Amino acid sequence: MKKTALITGGTRGIGLGIAKSLAAEGWNLALCGVREEDAVLEALGEVKDAGAASVLYVPADISDADARENLVRSVLEEYGSIHCLVNNAGVAPNVRADVLEASEESFDRLMNINLKGPYFLTQLVANVMRRQRGEDLASFRESIIFVGSISATVVSVNRGDYCLSKAGIGMASQLFAARLGEYGIPVYEVRPGVIRTDMTAGVTEKYDTLIGDGLCVQPRWGTPEDVGKVAAALARGDFPYSTGETFHVDGGLIMPRL
Repeated sequence: MKKTALITGGTRGIGLGIAKSLAAEGWNLALCGVREEDAVLEALGEVKDAGAASVLYVPADISDADARENLVRSVLEEYGSIHCLVNNAGVAPNVRADVLEASEESFDRLMNINLKGPYFLTQLVANVMRRQRGEDLASFRESIIFVGSISATVVSVNRGDYCLSKAGIGMASQLFAARLGEYGIPVYEVRPGVIRTDMTAGVTEKYDTLIGDGLCVQPRWGTPEDVGKVAAALARGDFPYSTGETFHVDGGLIMPRL
């Protein structure tokens, strides 16, 4: 039986990198995003070419409860089960604003998409996985992966709402890990550093300089493929006794150094 992974925000950036890594291992993939399918055909083609057994795309705004329910229902109708959930969808602030001036509107937007959406989508999928498991806890089958950020611990005073939403993701990962342990469902957080995607395109010059000046131990940008390799190892079951752990993919950025 082919395993099925649901990846939110799976048609661009880090999500696409994860999708390609799982595709290379022959997974059935269900991808969601806020764009219509016509706008993501190129990305879907890349995932298929990478080796996915099957690819389903469901337009869905994960901050909306009805959209989350429709997303899970659509995946189950197509594949019958969900073996891995990758909570990757997230947004940056539309305007980077100092914490002394930032708006409630931006705060609410980021919390709804980056934290509330993944939290309640995980609730839905965790209950699906729990029912799938039944009494069989011996074999590894399911897993849940939250894609966080070094912004959970590294302060950026001009995007405090983003930092807070990612700090919340770190706790959500541990909460679900603790709750789902009795069902044999491991939960992990992958915490990327500076990754070259469309989200970071506007600060390329800034981070080129910082990386050149020694920001990271490994003097280069991270790539979506770097994150995808870690997510694939977790989804594959390479770390079955590490539930609740955070896996940093940041080139040594947060390593304390003198």
